[in-house]
Amino acid sequence: MSTNYATGRRKNAIAKVWMSAGTGSITVNDSDVKEYFPRGTHRDHIMQVLEAAGVVSKIDIIAKVNGGGKTGQSGAIRMGLARCLAKTDEAMKTVMSKGGFLTRDSRMVERKKYGKMKARRSYQFSKR
Repeated sequence: MSTNYATGRRKNAIAKVWMSAGTGSITVNDSDVKEYFPRGTHRDHIMQVLEAAGVVSKIDIIAKVNGGGKTGQSGAIRMGLARCLAKTDEAMKTVMSKGGFLTRDSRMVERKKYGKMKARRSYQFSKR
């Protein structure tokens, strides 16, 4: 397997993901995945793609992520990884699309409106 590259996005996070044959090491922004994502749910989010493909300890992953928070970044890596695997062969593409890993999650934070405290929260109404 040669090195594959793909880009994943979620919320305001953008991840560049490189995948190659190896022993199963995952590096995010030049640090180990356990250091970069201390919360287990973020690591599990990324591992879902590898488990669905059945390549948990067969490939090495290098990811560069910027923007957004940790949840958005883990989602962006997940999408980039799914796109990398889909490039490898057509059977993997069907597995990734059935798992919903290739779909871009378009939900973004709603912008704040003038005259409001937040996007929808109004100031407290005073009757008197």
